[in-house]
Amino acid sequence: MAGNSFGTLFKLTTYGESHGIAIGGVIDGCPAGLELNLEAIQHDLDRRKPGQSNIVTQRKESDTVQFLSGIFEGVTTGTPIGFQIVNENQKSRDYSHIKETYRPSHADKTYDDKYGIRDYRGGGRSSARETACRVVAGAIAKQLLNNITIQAYTSSVGNLHLNTTYDQLDLSTTDDTAVRCPDAAMAKEMTHKILEVRKAGDTIGGTVTCVIKNVPAGLGEPVFDKLHADLAKAMLSINAVKGFEYGSGFHGATMNGSAHNDLYNEDGTTQTNLSGGIQGGISNGMDIYFKVAFKPVATVIQPQETINKAGEKLTMQGKGRHDPCVVPRAVPIVESMAALVLADHLLRARTSKI
Repeated sequence: MAGNSFGTLFKLTTYGESHGIAIGGVIDGCPAGLELNLEAIQHDLDRRKPGQSNIVTQRKESDTVQFLSGIFEGVTTGTPIGFQIVNENQKSRDYSHIKETYRPSHADKTYDDKYGIRDYRGGGRSSARETACRVVAGAIAKQLLNNITIQAYTSSVGNLHLNTTYDQLDLSTTDDTAVRCPDAAMAKEMTHKILEVRKAGDTIGGTVTCVIKNVPAGLGEPVFDKLHADLAKAMLSINAVKGFEYGSGFHGATMNGSAHNDLYNEDGTTQTNLSGGIQGGISNGMDIYFKVAFKPVATVIQPQETINKAGEKLTMQGKGRHDPCVVPRAVPIVESMAALVLADHLLRARTSKI
């Protein structure tokens, strides 16, 4: 199987399945001498882990990371950083009913078509449980970014939209609510909506907005390795993501160029930031901001028509422990993938000129 690695200089390779013994990864290219805050790494994992509130899956995992190499006395040694997270609460019997059956809108059938074999327990390798490994690597990448800050938050759940720009919000309050929306009133509505959907045996989607501040100008390349292109790939690689837009996004397509252009100030900053901090694929020093759309989780606790491996039609119903809305737990994953991209491009930028 290809496609298990992400990055060029700062590179993450992950391994493991949802119901295997453990998941984990290897980080190549992390410079030596980086003093790590291991508690901060575990904190980000705790923000992503299941069972943390009544609006997420109730699978109970401590998601405690164990580092196997590349760190000595809390400092990176420059060698590959190996780590693992033991799976503690597998209930594989919850998936015995889909051993020969394909769940609608899951990777079950496409995976089987490609490989001819699949681990049906929780989706195996295609499970979102793999994203815990990305959070570990992303938490390390964040500590390599110095004063660059990355903050994501829930900006919509279903048709409930937070119609406030990020600079009008106190993003330090994002984690104050289970839904991770920095507006208390909207967070309450979102939580109620998710619980309502869960009671009906259904699921719901939403969006995560991410803001990156203090990015130096000059990250990214002007052709294939554009900074926004790498951010897009990073976000679209996350389970359940259906869309990505940065800066003015799709709204920009409705504007005239004279209104959309970001005019310069004398110090090189811009009067507006419809470009989203990236021009010509290269960061310009302004805030980078983007939005990521997540579909409703495919597993619903309702009868649905499907087919089995023999192509026979049948009716199945989802079982097990699943998120009614993936968005609250996706917030730290979005941050982590953004951190991986920024760390990689920071290291690559050191080779761009003498």
